[in-house]
Amino acid sequence: MVAPTYLRSLQALELAVRKGSFVGAAERLGITPAAVGQRVKALEDYLGVELLSRGRAGLRAAPGLEPALPHLARAFEALDAAARELELQRGHELHIAAASDFVDLWLAPRLHRFRAEHPNIRFNINGEGDAPMRLGRVDCEISYGAPRNGVATDLLFRDFVAPITSPVNLARTAGIESRARLEGFPLVHLDFYKDDPAGLSWPEWVAANGVARTAPERGMRFRRITAALDAVAADAGVTLCGLALIGDLLEAGRVGLPYPVDTGRWSRHGFRARFRADIDGRRHVQRFRDWLLAESAATAAALALSVGDPPD
Repeated sequence: MVAPTYLRSLQALELAVRKGSFVGAAERLGITPAAVGQRVKALEDYLGVELLSRGRAGLRAAPGLEPALPHLARAFEALDAAARELELQRGHELHIAAASDFVDLWLAPRLHRFRAEHPNIRFNINGEGDAPMRLGRVDCEISYGAPRNGVATDLLFRDFVAPITSPVNLARTAGIESRARLEGFPLVHLDFYKDDPAGLSWPEWVAANGVARTAPERGMRFRRITAALDAVAADAGVTLCGLALIGDLLEAGRVGLPYPVDTGRWSRHGFRARFRADIDGRRHVQRFRDWLLAESAATAAALALSVGDPPD
Protein backbone atom coordinates (compact mmCIF):
# COMPACT_ATOMS: atom_id res chain seq x y z
CA MET A 1 0.00 0.00 0.00
CA VAL A 2 1.28 3.49 -0.85
CA ALA A 3 2.16 5.45 2.28
CA PRO A 4 -0.39 8.18 3.22
CA THR A 5 2.34 10.81 2.88
CA TYR A 6 2.22 10.24 -0.90
CA LEU A 7 -1.40 11.41 -1.26
CA ARG A 8 -0.26 14.75 -2.73
CA SER A 9 2.02 12.92 -5.13
CA LEU A 10 -0.88 10.76 -6.27
CA GLN A 11 -2.99 13.86 -6.77
CA ALA A 12 -0.24 15.52 -8.83
CA LEU A 13 0.18 12.34 -10.86
CA GLU A 14 -3.53 11.97 -11.64
CA LEU A 15 -3.84 15.62 -12.63
CA ALA A 16 -0.72 15.50 -14.82
CA VAL A 17 -2.24 12.63 -16.80
CA ARG A 18 -5.67 14.24 -16.98
CA LYS A 19 -4.32 17.66 -18.04
CA GLY A 20 -1.56 16.23 -20.21
CA SER A 21 1.19 18.36 -18.65
CA PHE A 22 2.82 19.45 -15.42
CA VAL A 23 1.77 23.01 -16.25
CA GLY A 24 -1.90 22.04 -16.34
CA ALA A 25 -1.59 20.14 -13.07
CA ALA A 26 0.24 23.06 -11.48
CA GLU A 27 -2.52 25.48 -12.49
CA ARG A 28 -5.07 23.27 -10.76
CA LEU A 29 -3.00 22.76 -7.61
CA GLY A 30 -1.70 26.30 -7.24
CA ILE A 31 1.97 25.25 -7.26
CA THR A 32 4.77 25.41 -9.82
CA PRO A 33 5.20 22.84 -12.62
CA ALA A 34 8.57 21.94 -11.09
CA ALA A 35 6.86 21.13 -7.79
CA VAL A 36 4.42 18.84 -9.63
CA GLY A 37 7.35 17.05 -11.26
CA GLN A 38 9.05 16.65 -7.88
CA ARG A 39 5.94 15.07 -6.37
CA VAL A 40 5.64 12.60 -9.24
CA LYS A 41 9.36 11.80 -9.08
CA ALA A 42 9.10 11.11 -5.33
CA LEU A 43 6.30 8.63 -6.00
CA GLU A 44 8.24 6.95 -8.79
CA ASP A 45 11.26 6.60 -6.52
CA TYR A 46 9.09 5.13 -3.78
CA LEU A 47 7.44 2.59 -6.09
CA GLY A 48 10.48 1.89 -8.23
CA VAL A 49 8.52 2.14 -11.48
CA GLU A 50 8.10 4.76 -14.23
CA LEU A 51 4.61 6.26 -14.08
CA LEU A 52 4.58 8.84 -16.87
CA SER A 53 5.82 9.01 -20.43
CA ARG A 54 5.81 11.91 -22.87
CA GLY A 55 4.11 11.66 -26.24
CA ARG A 56 3.16 14.10 -29.00
CA ALA A 57 -0.05 14.98 -27.18
CA GLY A 58 1.76 15.57 -23.89
CA LEU A 59 2.13 13.44 -20.79
CA ARG A 60 0.40 10.08 -20.66
CA ALA A 61 0.28 7.15 -18.30
CA ALA A 62 3.17 4.72 -18.54
CA PRO A 63 2.35 1.00 -18.61
CA GLY A 64 3.04 0.72 -14.90
CA LEU A 65 0.34 3.28 -14.15
CA GLU A 66 -2.41 2.12 -16.53
CA PRO A 67 -4.11 -0.42 -14.20
CA ALA A 68 -4.33 2.08 -11.32
CA LEU A 69 -5.44 5.13 -13.31
CA PRO A 70 -9.23 4.49 -13.22
CA HIS A 71 -9.07 3.96 -9.45
CA LEU A 72 -7.14 7.20 -9.00
CA ALA A 73 -9.63 9.14 -11.12
CA ARG A 74 -12.61 7.84 -9.13
CA ALA A 75 -10.85 8.43 -5.81
CA PHE A 76 -10.02 12.05 -6.54
CA GLU A 77 -13.46 12.73 -7.96
CA ALA A 78 -14.83 11.58 -4.61
CA LEU A 79 -12.30 13.69 -2.70
CA ASP A 80 -13.17 16.75 -4.80
CA ALA A 81 -16.86 16.23 -4.03
CA ALA A 82 -16.09 15.96 -0.32
CA ALA A 83 -13.94 19.09 -0.49
CA ARG A 84 -16.74 21.05 -2.16
CA GLU A 85 -19.14 20.02 0.60
CA LEU A 86 -16.65 21.00 3.29
CA GLU A 87 -15.95 24.30 1.50
CA LEU A 88 -19.54 25.31 2.21
CA GLN A 89 -18.80 24.95 5.92
CA ARG A 90 -15.66 27.08 5.76
CA GLY A 91 -17.48 30.38 5.67
CA HIS A 92 -15.85 33.60 4.60
CA GLU A 93 -12.18 32.82 4.97
CA LEU A 94 -9.33 33.97 2.75
CA HIS A 95 -6.13 31.96 2.58
CA ILE A 96 -3.19 33.84 1.09
CA ALA A 97 0.40 32.84 0.37
CA ALA A 98 2.53 35.89 -0.39
CA ALA A 99 6.10 37.13 -0.43
CA SER A 100 6.80 38.07 3.19
CA ASP A 101 8.20 41.49 2.29
CA PHE A 102 5.09 42.28 0.29
CA VAL A 103 2.92 41.35 3.28
CA ASP A 104 4.97 43.26 5.86
CA LEU A 105 5.61 46.42 3.86
CA TRP A 106 2.57 46.77 1.60
CA LEU A 107 -0.36 44.47 2.35
CA ALA A 108 -0.50 44.55 6.15
CA PRO A 109 -0.50 48.38 6.41
CA ARG A 110 -3.49 48.54 4.03
CA LEU A 111 -5.51 45.51 5.05
CA HIS A 112 -7.43 47.38 7.75
CA ARG A 113 -9.28 49.23 4.98
CA PHE A 114 -10.56 45.98 3.51
CA ARG A 115 -11.44 44.63 6.96
CA ALA A 116 -13.43 47.77 7.72
CA GLU A 117 -15.62 47.14 4.67
CA HIS A 118 -15.81 43.36 5.16
CA PRO A 119 -15.57 42.66 8.91
CA ASN A 120 -16.89 39.10 8.57
CA ILE A 121 -14.07 37.92 6.31
CA ARG A 122 -11.25 36.21 8.17
CA PHE A 123 -7.68 35.89 6.91
CA ASN A 124 -4.90 33.36 7.05
CA ILE A 125 -1.75 34.80 5.50
CA ASN A 126 1.33 32.61 5.22
CA GLY A 127 -0.07 30.24 7.83
CA GLU A 128 -1.03 32.87 10.40
CA GLY A 129 -4.14 34.91 11.10
CA ASP A 130 -7.63 34.80 12.52
CA ALA A 131 -8.66 31.94 10.22
CA PRO A 132 -7.21 28.50 10.98
CA MET A 133 -4.56 27.14 8.66
CA ARG A 134 -5.82 24.53 6.21
CA LEU A 135 -4.22 22.17 3.75
CA GLY A 136 -4.80 22.42 0.03
CA ARG A 137 -4.93 25.30 -2.38
CA VAL A 138 -4.74 28.88 -1.22
CA ASP A 139 -7.19 31.45 -2.55
CA CYS A 140 -4.48 33.87 -3.64
CA GLU A 141 -0.73 33.59 -4.21
CA ILE A 142 1.34 36.79 -4.51
CA SER A 143 4.94 36.68 -5.69
CA TYR A 144 7.57 38.83 -7.39
CA GLY A 145 8.76 37.76 -10.81
CA ALA A 146 8.11 37.50 -14.51
CA PRO A 147 4.91 36.11 -16.08
CA ARG A 148 4.80 32.33 -16.15
CA ASN A 149 3.83 30.65 -19.39
CA GLY A 150 0.35 29.24 -19.23
CA VAL A 151 -0.35 30.67 -15.76
CA ALA A 152 -2.93 33.44 -15.43
CA THR A 153 -1.84 36.20 -13.05
CA ASP A 154 -2.80 39.79 -12.27
CA LEU A 155 0.11 42.24 -12.45
CA LEU A 156 -0.23 44.36 -9.32
CA PHE A 157 2.64 46.75 -9.94
CA ARG A 158 6.26 46.99 -10.98
CA ASP A 159 8.63 48.79 -8.65
CA PHE A 160 11.12 51.62 -9.01
CA VAL A 161 14.40 50.83 -7.29
CA ALA A 162 16.59 53.66 -5.99
CA PRO A 163 19.22 54.25 -3.28
CA ILE A 164 17.85 54.85 0.22
CA THR A 165 19.47 55.44 3.58
CA SER A 166 18.66 56.60 7.10
CA PRO A 167 18.04 60.26 8.00
CA VAL A 168 21.30 60.25 9.96
CA ASN A 169 23.36 59.05 7.01
CA LEU A 170 21.42 61.33 4.70
CA ALA A 171 22.68 64.29 6.74
CA ARG A 172 26.21 62.86 6.89
CA THR A 173 26.54 62.57 3.12
CA ALA A 174 24.58 65.67 2.07
CA GLY A 175 27.70 67.86 1.97
CA ILE A 176 29.78 65.41 -0.07
CA GLU A 177 30.04 65.89 -3.82
CA SER A 178 27.60 63.57 -5.56
CA ARG A 179 30.12 61.52 -7.50
CA ALA A 180 32.22 60.77 -4.38
CA ARG A 181 29.37 60.36 -1.93
CA LEU A 182 29.56 56.56 -1.75
CA GLU A 183 33.34 56.12 -1.70
CA GLY A 184 34.16 54.33 1.54
CA PHE A 185 30.51 54.33 2.59
CA PRO A 186 28.98 50.91 3.49
CA LEU A 187 26.77 49.36 0.83
CA VAL A 188 23.88 47.10 1.79
CA HIS A 189 23.14 44.61 -1.00
CA LEU A 190 19.60 43.33 -1.49
CA ASP A 191 19.38 40.00 -3.32
CA PHE A 192 15.58 40.20 -3.57
CA TYR A 193 16.01 41.72 -7.05
CA LYS A 194 18.98 39.63 -8.21
CA ASP A 195 17.01 37.77 -10.91
CA ASP A 196 15.42 40.91 -12.35
CA PRO A 197 16.84 41.62 -15.83
CA ALA A 198 16.77 45.38 -15.16
CA GLY A 199 20.07 45.02 -13.30
CA LEU A 200 18.97 46.27 -9.89
CA SER A 201 22.31 45.92 -8.10
CA TRP A 202 25.03 48.21 -6.81
CA PRO A 203 27.63 47.42 -9.51
CA GLU A 204 25.07 48.23 -12.25
CA TRP A 205 23.86 51.35 -10.45
CA VAL A 206 27.38 52.70 -9.85
CA ALA A 207 28.35 52.14 -13.49
CA ALA A 208 25.15 53.68 -14.85
CA ASN A 209 25.40 56.84 -12.75
CA GLY A 210 29.13 57.56 -13.00
CA VAL A 211 29.64 57.30 -9.24
CA ALA A 212 33.09 56.62 -7.82
CA ARG A 213 32.94 53.55 -5.60
CA THR A 214 35.72 51.01 -5.13
CA ALA A 215 34.54 47.36 -5.11
CA PRO A 216 30.79 48.09 -5.38
CA GLU A 217 30.11 44.35 -5.17
CA ARG A 218 31.26 44.21 -1.53
CA GLY A 219 29.17 44.76 1.56
CA MET A 220 26.47 43.13 3.64
CA ARG A 221 23.96 41.01 1.72
CA PHE A 222 20.32 40.34 2.54
CA ARG A 223 17.59 38.39 0.79
CA ARG A 224 14.71 39.99 2.69
CA ILE A 225 13.89 43.64 2.07
CA THR A 226 12.86 44.10 5.70
CA ALA A 227 16.27 42.85 6.87
CA ALA A 228 18.04 45.35 4.61
CA LEU A 229 15.77 48.10 5.92
CA ASP A 230 16.67 47.15 9.49
CA ALA A 231 20.33 47.58 8.58
CA VAL A 232 19.59 50.96 7.02
CA ALA A 233 17.61 52.02 10.11
CA ALA A 234 20.64 51.12 12.24
CA ASP A 235 22.71 53.58 10.15
CA ALA A 236 24.70 50.67 8.68
CA GLY A 237 24.77 52.02 5.13
CA VAL A 238 22.76 52.63 1.99
CA THR A 239 20.74 50.10 0.01
CA LEU A 240 18.81 49.86 -3.25
CA CYS A 241 15.11 49.35 -2.59
CA GLY A 242 11.78 49.54 -4.38
CA LEU A 243 9.94 52.75 -3.58
CA ALA A 244 6.45 51.29 -4.04
CA LEU A 245 6.92 49.12 -0.97
CA ILE A 246 8.37 51.84 1.26
CA GLY A 247 6.23 54.81 0.31
CA ASP A 248 4.94 55.12 3.88
CA LEU A 249 8.49 55.07 5.28
CA LEU A 250 9.59 57.79 2.87
CA GLU A 251 6.58 59.94 3.66
CA ALA A 252 7.20 59.57 7.39
CA GLY A 253 10.86 60.53 6.98
CA ARG A 254 12.13 57.22 8.36
CA VAL A 255 14.29 56.75 5.25
CA GLY A 256 15.50 59.20 2.63
CA LEU A 257 16.99 59.42 -0.86
CA PRO A 258 20.71 60.28 -0.93
CA TYR A 259 20.59 60.76 -4.72
CA PRO A 260 18.00 62.27 -7.07
CA VAL A 261 15.14 59.89 -7.77
CA ASP A 262 15.96 59.81 -11.49
CA THR A 263 19.10 57.80 -10.69
CA GLY A 264 16.83 54.85 -9.94
CA ARG A 265 15.33 52.47 -12.47
CA TRP A 266 12.14 50.54 -13.03
CA SER A 267 12.08 46.83 -12.36
CA ARG A 268 11.26 44.51 -15.23
CA HIS A 269 9.58 42.01 -12.97
CA GLY A 270 6.57 42.86 -10.87
CA PHE A 271 4.40 41.74 -8.00
CA ARG A 272 1.78 39.36 -9.36
CA ALA A 273 -1.31 37.79 -7.85
CA ARG A 274 -2.57 34.40 -8.86
CA PHE A 275 -6.10 33.52 -7.76
CA ARG A 276 -7.58 30.05 -7.69
CA ALA A 277 -9.22 29.14 -10.98
CA ASP A 278 -12.66 28.56 -9.43
CA ILE A 279 -12.97 32.09 -8.04
CA ASP A 280 -16.42 32.52 -9.65
CA GLY A 281 -19.06 31.87 -7.02
CA ARG A 282 -16.72 32.78 -4.15
CA ARG A 283 -17.84 36.33 -3.63
CA HIS A 284 -15.50 37.03 -0.71
CA VAL A 285 -12.49 36.02 -2.83
CA GLN A 286 -13.73 38.15 -5.72
CA ARG A 287 -14.19 41.12 -3.38
CA PHE A 288 -10.62 40.76 -2.14
CA ARG A 289 -9.34 40.55 -5.71
CA ASP A 290 -11.22 43.73 -6.66
CA TRP A 291 -9.84 45.52 -3.60
CA LEU A 292 -6.29 44.28 -4.17
CA LEU A 293 -6.31 45.45 -7.79
CA ALA A 294 -7.71 48.85 -6.84
CA GLU A 295 -5.11 49.38 -4.09
CA SER A 296 -2.35 48.24 -6.43
CA ALA A 297 -3.51 50.61 -9.14
CA ALA A 298 -3.37 53.47 -6.63
CA THR A 299 0.19 52.51 -5.68
CA ALA A 300 1.25 52.29 -9.33
CA ALA A 301 -0.33 55.67 -10.12
CA ALA A 302 1.33 57.39 -7.15
CA LEU A 303 4.71 55.94 -8.08
CA ALA A 304 4.35 56.99 -11.72
CA LEU A 305 3.46 60.50 -10.56
CA SER A 306 6.72 60.65 -8.60
CA VAL A 307 9.14 59.06 -11.05
CA GLY A 308 7.37 58.94 -14.41
CA ASP A 309 5.64 56.13 -16.24
CA PRO A 310 7.43 52.77 -16.49
CA PRO A 311 8.79 51.77 -19.89
CA ASP A 312 6.85 49.19 -21.87
